[in-house]
Amino acid sequence: MFVDRAKVHLRAGNGGAGVVSFERLKGKPRGRPSGASGGRGGDVILRADSSLSTLLVYQRRPHHHAGNGTHGEGDLRQGRRGEDLVLGVPPGTEVKDEGGQLIADLVTPGAEALILQGGRGGRGNAALVRPRLKAPAIAEQGEYGTSGWFGLELKLMVDAALVGFPNAGKSTFISRVSAAKPEIADYPFTTLEPHPGVVEIDNRHFVLVDIPGLIEGAGEGRGLGYEFLRHIERARVLVLLLDPSPFAMHSPSRQLAILLDELGKYSPKLLERPRLVVVNKSDLGIPHDLNGPAPFMVSAVTGEGLPPLLHEIADLVEASVRSLPERQDFILHRPLPEGFSITRQGTTWVVEGLAAQRAVAFADLTQTQAAHEAARRLKSLGIDDALAAAGAEAGDEVSIGELVFEYQPES
Repeated sequence: MFVDRAKVHLRAGNGGAGVVSFERLKGKPRGRPSGASGGRGGDVILRADSSLSTLLVYQRRPHHHAGNGTHGEGDLRQGRRGEDLVLGVPPGTEVKDEGGQLIADLVTPGAEALILQGGRGGRGNAALVRPRLKAPAIAEQGEYGTSGWFGLELKLMVDAALVGFPNAGKSTFISRVSAAKPEIADYPFTTLEPHPGVVEIDNRHFVLVDIPGLIEGAGEGRGLGYEFLRHIERARVLVLLLDPSPFAMHSPSRQLAILLDELGKYSPKLLERPRLVVVNKSDLGIPHDLNGPAPFMVSAVTGEGLPPLLHEIADLVEASVRSLPERQDFILHRPLPEGFSITRQGTTWVVEGLAAQRAVAFADLTQTQAAHEAARRLKSLGIDDALAAAGAEAGDEVSIGELVFEYQPES
């Protein structure tokens, strides 16, 4: 089944916790700190895989998560890093966040995008030693991996797109010139999904896709609407296939006008694309009513006129390749936000920011040493001064992540 859209919930791995441990030597019940840090959580990475052609697997199984880091141990045994989650997607897949922001467009096989970073591992007491804290009996918790919903949208990477009204003979055409095998029948909208196929002629080849029938009013949702037009956005050449038979919805000239109008409504840039006008079903011997340059006359049933047309498509594709730069991957750089912010929600001061959360990420803040270290870090970051400047008063409630405490300025 061809699936070109899917929503997935991705989660990076959690970081492992650091540990408190001391060397045990004879005559020294508590030697130097030897508690190791936890391992970092695994990242979530998307990779363009040319062996894939559909997003079906993500429609069936939308939830995926990376591996968690393991906790640190005594004797300086570091926790293991969580296993990265590498998910394959077809080349041409766009990735958007919950807000619809494009964060990656993977068009080159092998291209990768880091979607979510794993949580940092908590530091063990061996890593927290400093001149004024030579024997810390505290350790940090590991950070939770970030998560979220993402939209995947596939836009086929093709050289040429076959566009026309229902029953214009597109399916017969592509089955005649390639190995693609779409359903063929004498009723409208036989094709309900795009069918790409590789066309070879005299040692030349290109990828052609059959787009499901487009009709007047597609922009208002008539017929199949614009559901599949995204797959011609990357096509270098447009092939407009017209039907001159008396059973067609409109005359060839009217079909051409409607197709160009609907393509322009979808994206004006499509009208700047190299295009060929082709009248199918020449075996019927029915004249067309087109003015201007003579269209290609072909019969998808008998093969009449197809070789010259295919060579012309190949010529236009090759000319486009020479004149236009190679398609580039797009990866949006999304650095982790630095610093912190302070807002007031009701009677509570809410401090947000990764630095603030890391400052208080201890396993047990009821321990005097952990509380003092957290307070020192908050002061060093300037959070105490920022709260005072914002209007916080002694006894006010302050929230940092899941931690809620009472604000007590230094006297």
